[in-house]
Amino acid sequence: MKSVAIKGELRTSLGKKDSKKLRAEEKAPAVLYGGETPIHFAVDFAEMRQLIYTPNVFLIDLEIDGKTYKAIMQDIQWHSVEEVILHVDFLQIAEDKPIKVAVPVKIFGHAKGIRVGGKLNTNLRRLKVKALAADLPDTIDIDVTKLGLGQSIKVADLKSDKVEFLDQKSNVVVSVAITRAARSAAGAALATGDDDEEETSEEAPASEE
Repeated sequence: MKSVAIKGELRTSLGKKDSKKLRAEEKAPAVLYGGETPIHFAVDFAEMRQLIYTPNVFLIDLEIDGKTYKAIMQDIQWHSVEEVILHVDFLQIAEDKPIKVAVPVKIFGHAKGIRVGGKLNTNLRRLKVKALAADLPDTIDIDVTKLGLGQSIKVADLKSDKVEFLDQKSNVVVSVAITRAARSAAGAALATGDDDEEETSEEAPASEE
C-alpha cells in the first residue's frame, strides 16, 4: 500500500474553544491512538487534502513535532453544512500486528453477460480487510470477464494468502443483472427456434404405412 507524509503539531491546550480557534486557522484537531497514551495534535487542512479527496487508502508517515509514527486514518468528522473538518482520528500501527481497513474495489475485464444485454452492477465499492501493513493492497482487483447473465462474485469467492476479508461471505461484490433488453433478446431467440422446428416438421416426408 502506498504511503504519504503528513505533518502535525502537538496541541498545548484542549477544549472546544481551542478547537474552534484551530478551525479558524484552517487546521483540524486530531488524535493519534494505538500507543501508550493518545497524542493530541493539529493538522493543516491542506495536509489532509491528499487523504480525503481520493478513493485510495494510504499508510501515513505522521510527523508530530519531529517524531514520526506509522499510522492510518481511522475516522474523520465533517461539519454538517460547511466543508470543514471537525476532527480526525488516526491509528498508530506496528509492522507485526495486523490492522483492519476498508480497501477500494477495482473492477477490470469485460463481462460476457454485458455482450448479450446484461448490466454490470458493483454492489460493494470497498471491502473491509485485515492484514499486516506491509501486505495491504492498494485495491482489491476483481476480474469480471467470465461473468454471464445473472452471475455474481461474492466475498466468499475472493481468495488471498495474506489478506483476510471481513465482510459477510454471502455479500455480492459485483454482478451482471438481466435487463429487459436481455430478456427480450432471449425471448426472440427462443421464438425463432420454435418457428424453425415447426417449419422442419412440416417439410418432413410422411411415413409410409
